[in-house]
Amino acid sequence: MLAGGGLDVNAAAVLADMDARGIERAVLAGHSYGGGVALSVAARAPDRVEALILLASVGPDCLNGWDRLLAAPVAGPVCSLFAWKLTPWLARARLRRAIRRHGAEAAARQHVNTYVWGFTGWDHGPLWRTFIAEQRALVREAGNFATLARQIRVPVLLMADPKDSVVPFRTAEALSRSLPAAQLRPIEGAGHHLPLRAPGEVADAIIGFLVSLDAASRASEQT
Repeated sequence: MLAGGGLDVNAAAVLADMDARGIERAVLAGHSYGGGVALSVAARAPDRVEALILLASVGPDCLNGWDRLLAAPVAGPVCSLFAWKLTPWLARARLRRAIRRHGAEAAARQHVNTYVWGFTGWDHGPLWRTFIAEQRALVREAGNFATLARQIRVPVLLMADPKDSVVPFRTAEALSRSLPAAQLRPIEGAGHHLPLRAPGEVADAIIGFLVSLDAASRASEQT
C-alpha cells in the first residue's frame, strides 16, 4: 500500500516492506502513481530491483486539469471530500443497474471506474488526506520524471491504452524514450485500469516479459 506522501516517502515504504519480508531483490510492478513509485525505488536503490513493470504509469507530461485542481489548496480538499463521501453512493446505484443488465463480472469490467468508486468506503477517513498528499506531490514532482527515468538501468515493460483518459499515452511513449531498456506494449480498449479491464492480456505480457528476463539471465551465466 502506498504511503501518504511523495515519491521518496513511498519508495522508502516499499524498501522497508521488502526488508520486512526478507526480499533482497525483486521485479516491481506499479500501476498509475504506483508506477512513479516503482521508478523512484529503482533509481534510489538499483541493487534491489531486477526489472520494472509499469501499467498506465505516471511520468513525463502526465498532468491534466483534474490533477492540478485536486492539488489546489482549497479546491482539492473540497473535491476530495465530495468524491469520497457522495460518489460511492451514486456509483453503487449505477452499478446495480449495470449488474442487473449485464451480470456482475461484465458490469465490473465495462464500468470499471464506477466499480472502483462504488467500493471506496468513507469509513477509511484518512484516505482522502492521503489522496490529497499524493496529488500535491505528483504536481510538485512531475517535472522530474524524465530525469528519474534516465537513471534506470534495468529492463522495463510498459503497458498503456492509447486512449487512456487519466494518464495520456504520450506519457508511456515519453517513458519508453527516456528509459534505456524499455519495451512499450499498447493494450487497446482497457482504459486506465488495465488489470481490471484486460487481466488476461496484462498477465500474458507479464509472463512473457519474465520469461525473457530468465532467458537473458541464463544466457549471461553461460557466457
